[in-house]
Amino acid sequence: MKIISILYRRLLPLALVTLGLVAAMGCHHKAGTGTFDPLKVAFRVQANPLLDGQLYPSLILATDQTAMNAGRADDDAALLAPVSLSLVAPRDNSVLRIVIDSSALNYVTIFQEVLPHRGETYTFQPSIKWKYDALRSLRQSRPLDLTFTCYINDEAVDIKNLRLAARPVNECPLSLRDADTLLHTRWLFAAYVNEDHPYIQNILTDIVDNNPSLRLSGYQNGDRNVTEQAFAVWYYALDRGITYSSISCTSNPSANANVQHIRFFDEIYQNRQANCIDACVFFASILRKIGLKPVIFVEPCHAYLGYYTDKNRRNIALLETTITSWVNLPDLQRSLQPDGSLPEEQLAKVAKYLSEKQLDDWNNQRMDFDALKLALARSLFEKAAEYDRETYQTNREHFADSSNTAYQQLDIEQLRQRVQPISF
Repeated sequence: MKIISILYRRLLPLALVTLGLVAAMGCHHKAGTGTFDPLKVAFRVQANPLLDGQLYPSLILATDQTAMNAGRADDDAALLAPVSLSLVAPRDNSVLRIVIDSSALNYVTIFQEVLPHRGETYTFQPSIKWKYDALRSLRQSRPLDLTFTCYINDEAVDIKNLRLAARPVNECPLSLRDADTLLHTRWLFAAYVNEDHPYIQNILTDIVDNNPSLRLSGYQNGDRNVTEQAFAVWYYALDRGITYSSISCTSNPSANANVQHIRFFDEIYQNRQANCIDACVFFASILRKIGLKPVIFVEPCHAYLGYYTDKNRRNIALLETTITSWVNLPDLQRSLQPDGSLPEEQLAKVAKYLSEKQLDDWNNQRMDFDALKLALARSLFEKAAEYDRETYQTNREHFADSSNTAYQQLDIEQLRQRVQPISF
């Protein structure tokens, strides 16, 4: 015990000196206590004023952030980085390192640059390492706190905190504005078209099972087969009972953003509800999967679908997708009476979509229910093809004018160069 006591008395001062050195080294790296004056460095972190403090997962997931930050993206995308930072170089060739702490929506991110000229102000838009699965899963708004630590030549100079409002992934900004800029972002509709969705393969299997002679071959077998492929998708949606339902409003508090809630492919499939843009997203996803070239036409307060009937894009067919709600085939089937007939009130709802011969065949039992469904689907498909023809012809010049943001022709194939589908 005596030996231990002597060793303790001799080692204790050395331990205290060592701890003091460690503490001193730690203090040297605390922000604002070293060589560089934080006031002169003037480190600032700012939310993008165009986004008004909102973080839109749809924008992050849909756009190529790597290309954006390398200056290879279009001008619109370059304006959409959620955060910018600025500072004044305290020395020539200062080495700047920014560390962004992890949060529920991002991993630790390290951003590094050399600042060549002393006294010059530098501004950057750091590419944040997002947790993409967390962004995809965000269905309600939540606050997001980000912490930025600024190092100059490995010395911690300053720390800034920034709070953003992370929006649900279903929120699609249509336009954004600040004091100096108005940016239209309806091209983001293309992000909700998802030709890679795993549900689509099962849908195509069902379509082929019900149409053994149909070839889902894109443009390989002529214009007529293109129309039959489009009709097969139409019939599937009608037979599934997809009906019109508008839920475009959101809780977004920003007065500077025009935002719409858009359902994803699986939500439309499972809930069997869609508004005009939702239905366009649903149809465009399947048409693109089978090799056709869909287009979404956006007008003030409405959207409808188009698709090229030839691979050279010379001719386009239209489809008013909301017409699927005019007849609910599953409801009609549930109303069948034991003898296979329809109640008078149900038959009266659909009779206007049948020819006199078709109606006579049904009333005299020369047509079964499957044939009735097919006849109704054909009739509605023809009406959907003509419904928007007049307004399309009237507004063709507007669609062709890229500066007219109220009328936009969103070619999904072309937009895929810069807008990726938000994955399932």
